[in-house]
Amino acid sequence: MEPQVPPFLRTAAAHAWRLLVVGAAVYGVFAVLGRFHEIGVGLFLGLVVTALLRPVADVLSRVMPRGPAVAVTLLGGITLVLGGLALVGEAVAGETTTLVREFRDGVDRIERWLERPPFRLRPEVLSDLHSRIAQFLSSHRSTLLSKAVSGASEAVHVVTALALGLFASVFFIHSGDRHWAWYCDQLPDRARSRWHVAGRAAWRTFTGYTHGIVLVAAINAILVGVALYLLGVPLAVPLALLEFVAAFVPLIGSPVALAVAAVVALAAKGPLTAGLVVALIVVIGQIEGHLLHPLVMSWAVRLHPLVVAVSVAAGAIAAGIVGAVVAVPLVSVAWSVFTALRGAARRTVATPGP
Repeated sequence: MEPQVPPFLRTAAAHAWRLLVVGAAVYGVFAVLGRFHEIGVGLFLGLVVTALLRPVADVLSRVMPRGPAVAVTLLGGITLVLGGLALVGEAVAGETTTLVREFRDGVDRIERWLERPPFRLRPEVLSDLHSRIAQFLSSHRSTLLSKAVSGASEAVHVVTALALGLFASVFFIHSGDRHWAWYCDQLPDRARSRWHVAGRAAWRTFTGYTHGIVLVAAINAILVGVALYLLGVPLAVPLALLEFVAAFVPLIGSPVALAVAAVVALAAKGPLTAGLVVALIVVIGQIEGHLLHPLVMSWAVRLHPLVVAVSVAAGAIAAGIVGAVVAVPLVSVAWSVFTALRGAARRTVATPGP
């Protein structure tokens, strides 16, 4: 007589192998992204640009042909980005002399602060630290130079990914819907409806996430820039831009960017201003977590914060910073596709046959 398997064990086993399959699939996707990350990043950037600029191209195409409307939209977007970068470069160049002087004064201020209670560090310790840093830089000059050269080669990869993203976005904006319809027409008849449903759900979620995260990042950057400017922290505009970029990595990007701002404030303005910046980290984190994300993102991305955290961590482990950026939209799209297909299947079952 065969032993009876408890029902809960059967249920657990049934869910376990499904979770293993899903985990293997997710790991495979991130492994492919890590292996061919230039192609993955380029296509991802193309989809992001399409999600942001296609509505503009659709409006312009009402008064001009589709091709010129796409060209005007892309040129306008590129001009806007280059103008922002030029503004940041001008701000950095204009504050370089002041920043160097404030950093020197700030380092001296920090050293005097460390010599007083409660740290009571002796001046000899700080002088020895300076000499050790100088000795390390001189002894590892070749290593630092090789890292700089490898960084230059990485810059080539970045330019390649940007060029691919721009090239792909031209076709996505111009006729991406027709490309998807052509792809679905090549599938068997019984699978076309499911792919149409999945495609609509995936694109709706991706565009919603893209619009939402850009809006959240812009609000964070404005808050950070205004606060740093009022506190007199140098390089407020570049630090605000850093906050904007970092916000695309949920949960951890914004605190890291604000930590950089706190270090700049500590060196340039002293511990009091740095403490205010740390308080700013807490306040903006609360605004982002309890106000912006629930209001802006809930209609596009319905994921538990724990799922978001695990997704970011898994993406970072599997594919580095690229995986951390694409993890949440990828998981959100996958969940929306699953939900849409499940709803379509239930409606099919509920509909009586002829």
